Amino acid sequence: MDFNPENKSNTNDIYFSNHDASRSRTAPRAAAASTRKKKKKSSGVGSTYMFFIIVIVLSMVVSIYAILCMNDILAITKTKSSVTVSFNQQVESSDEAIDAFADNGLIQCKNFCKLFIKLRDKMFSSNKLGGPFDAGVYYLNGKMGLEGMLMTLKGDNTSGETVTLTFPEGYSVPEIINKLSENDVCDKQALISVIQSTDFTYSMVADLKAQDSVPYRLEGFLFPDTYEFYIDESASSTIKKFIKNGEEKYTEKYRKRAKELGLTDYQVITIASIIQKEAANDEQMATISAVIHNRLEDTVNFPTLGCQSTADYITNKVKPALTSTSAHTADYYMAYYNTNNSSTVVGLPAGPICNPGQKAINAALYPSKSDAKFFFHDTKGKLYTAKTYSEFKSKVAQYAPYLET
Repeated sequence: MDFNPENKSNTNDIYFSNHDASRSRTAPRAAAASTRKKKKKSSGVGSTYMFFIIVIVLSMVVSIYAILCMNDILAITKTKSSVTVSFNQQVESSDEAIDAFADNGLIQCKNFCKLFIKLRDKMFSSNKLGGPFDAGVYYLNGKMGLEGMLMTLKGDNTSGETVTLTFPEGYSVPEIINKLSENDVCDKQALISVIQSTDFTYSMVADLKAQDSVPYRLEGFLFPDTYEFYIDESASSTIKKFIKNGEEKYTEKYRKRAKELGLTDYQVITIASIIQKEAANDEQMATISAVIHNRLEDTVNFPTLGCQSTADYITNKVKPALTSTSAHTADYYMAYYNTNNSSTVVGLPAGPICNPGQKAINAALYPSKSDAKFFFHDTKGKLYTAKTYSEFKSKVAQYAPYLET
């Protein structure tokens, strides 16, 4: 075997060359593995950051919603700007009322508010706010808070401050409105809106609709009496007190009697309102009622009632209350209410001329037995009647000659 130092050297060179090549192949793999580890670490950190960002955003959203919900309930940052909310019909539940609040910008989180009221009513056995609520016009503001607004719809007033007012027999709607407004019970416009358009379930007015010929739809049905009201009470709650009282006073006996006479309840109240204004005292009412009934039964010979009070209602009560935005003028209404001998109104005027008391209503249903077709008063308020026109003229000349001028 031939021994060559150069070959040995070559062999060693090959060995070391092979060793270095092995290291050079291993190094890139290690570097690649290191790069992958760095990428995994970087990706994990990014996911964590994103998770925390989502949590923070969600927390902020929940916090803002919670603040808005609490603000609807507690009215922390709400304003006192008044918003008119109208319900022409009874609102059956608090959900419907809350929807209306949201539509009018009074609350922002209506679903939370609905849930809150349901939970509240389950926790408290008294003073529930789930409804129903009366139809009407309500002046609300966000500062009341959710419960305050619902209490207003129920007719409650958290201030507890009240005022007691007496409304005499014969007061007209304009007089009642003025007295309520002057004593800080209600806003005039809200009262007029309720009187003209709000539906009430009481039988006396349930089917009563506004008419162009009638200045005030509920004239005649706001029963005169003494009432206690809250300061800033809702208009619907205020008017409801009058109507409820009248409904109780107009008994079933009265309803049956009206049918016996062939009259509607509306006609009875209209007759009673004229009696209330024409009579100088309670004792004269049944006699004046007899004259009115006698004329109504003989419209061929007596087409008009000949009562000055019906025209005075328009001149003295309606006309001063009219504004530039009123639907009609006093002259327009006069065509439906003037029952003087020269008028064209046959029988009763278009509606009541005041709000009569119970004695006038009783007289309208139970007139005295008399054939008289005329009546008049002297300067002292004494009542005279006559069966014929000639008898009437003779008595006028004797007891009240000033009426002939």
